[in-house]
Amino acid sequence: QVQFVESGGGLVQSGGSLRLSCAASGSIFSIYALGWYRQAPGKQRELVAVITTGGITNYLDSVKGRFTISRDNAENMVYLQMNSLKPEDTAVYYCNAVPIVHVHIWGQGTQVTVSP
Repeated sequence: QVQFVESGGGLVQSGGSLRLSCAASGSIFSIYALGWYRQAPGKQRELVAVITTGGITNYLDSVKGRFTISRDNAENMVYLQMNSLKPEDTAVYYCNAVPIVHVHIWGQGTQVTVSP
């Protein structure tokens, strides 16, 4: 059972940009706020951006002004535009509901690597 599919990661140099995409099931998309989480090796997973069903957004302080979360209601897609990337942004990025609902299945994530 697949509920979230992330894509768009890659290797970029510091200052570069990436756009991540997340396909979510229609039932999840229409009911829950959605967020982008990231987890770097040896570090706790953290929530970096949230968008509600009504389109209200919130961001981790360290990414404000650099990342933009958006959603396409018609296509059940959530995006994360990441600009001015820094090495500390290196992590595996996941999308999921906010807050986490444990019956939801995590996707495989997409790797973002930012070189100095």
